[in-house]
Amino acid sequence: MSVNRVVITGLGVVSSVGTSINEFKHALLAGESGAGPASQFNTQGYEDVVNCEVKDFSAQNYIKHIPLSELGRTSQFSIAAAKMALDDAGFSVEQLSGRRIPVCIGTTDGESQSLDKIAKDWVEASQAGHDEAFNIDLVEQSVSANLANSISREYGLTGESVTISTACAAGNYAIGHAFDKIRSGQAEAAICGGSDSVCRKTYAGFFRLGTIAPEKCQPFDKNRKGILTGEGSGILILESLSSARKRGAKIYAEVLGYGLNCDANHMVSPNKESIAACIRRAHKNAGIKPEQVDYICAHGTGTVANDETESGAIKLVYGEVPPPVSSIKSMLGHSMGAASAIASIACVLAIKEQFLPPTINHQTADENCPVDCIPNQSRKSEVNIVQNNGFAFGGNNAITLYGAFHE
Repeated sequence: MSVNRVVITGLGVVSSVGTSINEFKHALLAGESGAGPASQFNTQGYEDVVNCEVKDFSAQNYIKHIPLSELGRTSQFSIAAAKMALDDAGFSVEQLSGRRIPVCIGTTDGESQSLDKIAKDWVEASQAGHDEAFNIDLVEQSVSANLANSISREYGLTGESVTISTACAAGNYAIGHAFDKIRSGQAEAAICGGSDSVCRKTYAGFFRLGTIAPEKCQPFDKNRKGILTGEGSGILILESLSSARKRGAKIYAEVLGYGLNCDANHMVSPNKESIAACIRRAHKNAGIKPEQVDYICAHGTGTVANDETESGAIKLVYGEVPPPVSSIKSMLGHSMGAASAIASIACVLAIKEQFLPPTINHQTADENCPVDCIPNQSRKSEVNIVQNNGFAFGGNNAITLYGAFHE
């Protein structure tokens, strides 16, 4: 059976280091940090909360057809990043309305800030001895399906609309789902990626696990102390090669394939052998060999467990000298379900611009993480094939592979 080649024709990003592709690219090249004092949720009970928030975001600049009161922050991020990606791909509003273009968005927390507010109202009402009277607007905002549905609504799209909630691997899951739609001929184009917002619930959860860093995220560093929570959205426009050619669209890169599996082992502790198996599955699906990979964009959370396990899994597949491995979470924090989608955009830019993003905040190499983590400064390099790792609670692993486009 013949299959369609799948290419990337549009990119859109909302992140703590930039809310445009150019800003994001320059931040990666410069090794900029998005870390700063938390302002998006109540930090009472915690001292000096540092996270990576999206700054100076104006939803009205991107959303024209849905009242903002109906949308939570995460859905607003989704639409904004989708608009940038669609504009980048050269799709006009007139070309989109009524088209059966699928939308697939990954997330961890969905509309987390709306859920935070619902919980706060419920607690305050209970403490005051009142019946719980939920704000119906918040309830409607909180539906996680809105992350994909809101893009379809904004552009009048009539294709499948699906939100995938496989935690921190969800962005890669969504990209894989969209890839299958196009490769199999079920769609000519798809909108896919991931979105999440910072919130008190998620910060508190990671804090209780002891995995929040006090000041900075230091993946693969001997003295790393954990994650910084982050937020944002990364959206990619995937298209069949024939459709892209027909439109005369520019092509950033090609989606080569992906791999999925589940450790089925432990809720929060990753499994080295399972991750290695997922890498091999992704390579097989993409039809490549390990020695062809030029760069690995790591899950790289900055926790002891993840970084050692991920380094060990890479060694199992690649041997003693793996390709360079870096973590952009050192710059923009852990944006949960958006993380691997935003990282996918970093991978595509690495191919397009021929550079390797750095792991910033690196001070002391860890012998238990024997990788070239591209410390502190980006590096010019020939980049043809890139592997993007995404792992999640529950043992959900999702790995995507991207390659330079050749006729």
